[in-house]
Amino acid sequence: MARVRYGARTEAEIAAARTAKLPDVWSTGVVAVWETDPDAVAAVLPPPLKPTGRPLARVNISKVELPGYPLGAGSFAVAAAHGTVEGWYPLVMPMTHERALTGGREVFGEPKKLGEVTVERDGDLVRAVLARHGVAFVEVRGTVDGPLPLPEPAPKTDFYFKFLPAVDGSGFDGDPLLVHCVREEKVRRLERVTGEVILRESAYDPVADLPVLRLLDLTLGEKTSDQRGRVAERVDAQALLPYVHQRYDDPRQIHDAPPQDSEGSGA
Repeated sequence: MARVRYGARTEAEIAAARTAKLPDVWSTGVVAVWETDPDAVAAVLPPPLKPTGRPLARVNISKVELPGYPLGAGSFAVAAAHGTVEGWYPLVMPMTHERALTGGREVFGEPKKLGEVTVERDGDLVRAVLARHGVAFVEVRGTVDGPLPLPEPAPKTDFYFKFLPAVDGSGFDGDPLLVHCVREEKVRRLERVTGEVILRESAYDPVADLPVLRLLDLTLGEKTSDQRGRVAERVDAQALLPYVHQRYDDPRQIHDAPPQDSEGSGA
């Protein structure tokens, strides 16, 4: 019989998938950091995350040179702290391919969604966009001013909540997990950009609630990173439940229950 590809894999195949060494994957992207409304930052952070000393928001819009096809990847995050650890809490992470969604969502709990991601450079002019449902909810425009010194490789922490909505529509199947994802980032090119960040109203991606009060940093760079995650703690399900709509386009989705059989119908 020919091999049935949906059949069980051997131990050797499973081990090979886990231990495969991947080459560095480089991305070209725009990163903007700004001061925003401190009350808005506090409002979007589920416990036990708390605001840091500065109310910061950050957008990262990149084109990733994956072998075989490029990937558009974005992240819109706010500064957050878990105990003594400071990092970023992403609210939405648009990706242009399904493959990039599944691993991040299912393994780490990343809030990834299918979307449109654009990074364009024409001479010194730069434009980067995150769009979903026909709305370009983030746009960065600017002019490259010149090179910047390359930073040393440094770890950066993102916070994610990993959970599964309950089968019966009442909360979660199991305790939600707070994940620390640490990335060791290397930069081979970095340029200063003078420009602006435009946030547009979107019912599905309401990042406009975190306005640009003062733009602090805007750069264009070529970077690569690895990542490792760990479960920092199990979190209180009732405390997280009011924030779960951040993950879904329809905020009622978390409360969906299985369809009820009509009266007299068979199971």
